Amino acid sequence: MTEPTAKVCHYTEVPADTFGDEAPGVTIRWVIDEAKDGAPVYALRVIEVAPGGHTPNHTHPFEHENFVIEGKGRVQINGEWHDVGVGDVIFVPPDAQHTYVNAGDAPFKFLCGIPVSRLIPKA
Repeated sequence: MTEPTAKVCHYTEVPADTFGDEAPGVTIRWVIDEAKDGAPVYALRVIEVAPGGHTPNHTHPFEHENFVIEGKGRVQINGEWHDVGVGDVIFVPPDAQHTYVNAGDAPFKFLCGIPVSRLIPKA
């Protein structure tokens, strides 16, 4: 594990990664994480979904905490759809099926917090 270090930067200084064909129009920035920053408990990501884009419909053994910072989206959790926009919060429990879809004409952007990798339960 990397030794924890203080960090202050603009989120755009962190490179955006793409997901590929499984998530068209989606980028992710690991703005605070264990590998680069030594964050011992929590990782923070900025996820941006372009108009017409969506994340994969998936599950995993850890939770998500989300805060919408830009745009409009739709979130499906265990088959139930929810319309979301700026200021909305979303909690996705562990093992819940979920996907995020851009529902507008501008980027849909949200913060996504997850536990660091060493705290994620092993399947």
